[in-house]
Amino acid sequence: MTTRSAAAAWESLFRVQVTLMRRFEAARDFAPLTSREYDVLFNISRAPGGAARLRDLNEKSLLAQPSLSRMVDRLAAEGLVERREAHDDGRGVVVALTGDGAALQRSIGLRHVRSISASIDHVLDADEQATLAALCDRLRVAAPAAGPVPADRPATSPTNAKGRPSPRP
Repeated sequence: MTTRSAAAAWESLFRVQVTLMRRFEAARDFAPLTSREYDVLFNISRAPGGAARLRDLNEKSLLAQPSLSRMVDRLAAEGLVERREAHDDGRGVVVALTGDGAALQRSIGLRHVRSISASIDHVLDADEQATLAALCDRLRVAAPAAGPVPADRPATSPTNAKGRPSPRP
C-alpha cells in the first residue's frame, strides 16, 4: 500500500459519492427538502427514541454547529422538528421529529431508497454491496480513532505568504 493507492481509493470513493448525490438531487429525491435538511431528519429518525441532542446531530452532520442550529430552527418553524430541553442536564437541547416530520422523512426515505437501488443494484450484486458497506464502515469507525496526523507527516500542505499551497519541491 502506498500514499498513491490510498489517494486513488479516496478519490474513487469521493467521486462516486458526488456523482450519485448529484443524480439524486437532479431527480429531486429529497423534495420538498434539501439533501442536508433530509439528512438532519434522517439522523433524528435513527436516534434512540426518535430524538437526538443537538451536539450528537452535529457529529453526524457535515454542517458547522451554527448552520445546524439555524437549520433546526427553520425545520422547527416548518413544524417538522421540535426542540426540547434535555431531561438529564437542563442545558442541552434535544431535537425530535414531529408527526409531520416523521411522515415526511419516511416518504422521502422510501423514494430515496428506490433511487439508491436503481443506481447500485445493476452495478453491484448483493455480495459486492455488502463488501462496500463493510469497507466504508471500517473507514468510518477507524477515522475518529486515527487521532492526529503523525509527526512525520504535515497536517496541511505548506503555504506561501498569501496562504496558498506552496509548490511541491
